[in-house]
Amino acid sequence: MKIGVGADPFGLELKEAVKRHVLTLGHVCVDVGGTTDEARPYYEVAHELAGKVGSGECDRGILVCGTGMGMAIIANKHPNVYAAVCEDPSTATKARSINNTNVLTLGGMVTASYKAKEIVDAFLTTEFKSGWDEEIQAFLDRSMIDIQRIESQEFKD
Repeated sequence: MKIGVGADPFGLELKEAVKRHVLTLGHVCVDVGGTTDEARPYYEVAHELAGKVGSGECDRGILVCGTGMGMAIIANKHPNVYAAVCEDPSTATKARSINNTNVLTLGGMVTASYKAKEIVDAFLTTEFKSGWDEEIQAFLDRSMIDIQRIESQEFKD
């Protein structure tokens, strides 16, 4: 998969650890910044990465700021982007299997790198609807259709 990654100054160290981990898993990383040389505000980084995920340029994205919340707020303002703050592997699994999230946000101030790697593993290996019975899967399919209808109404040009 092609995974976009990005961070503000509060998430830079964790982003670098996550990026190394994603690369060791065999994925391609698209790093939208920041760096130690170029600090960027969370909203700029989230906006850029969400554009890449929403357009299909990246399959999924991982954003890191202080808590993950600011990045999620901005990313979710983009069509076709479903971002979730996840603080453990269980929430990452549920976010993927139930909500079909395609952007994971993490908190550099609240998440240790070893825990972030576990969260990233869950996010990257869980497929939408996995682990649910047929009735729930049918509901989840219908929900995505309804959500896309709502998006098309809200994001029309």
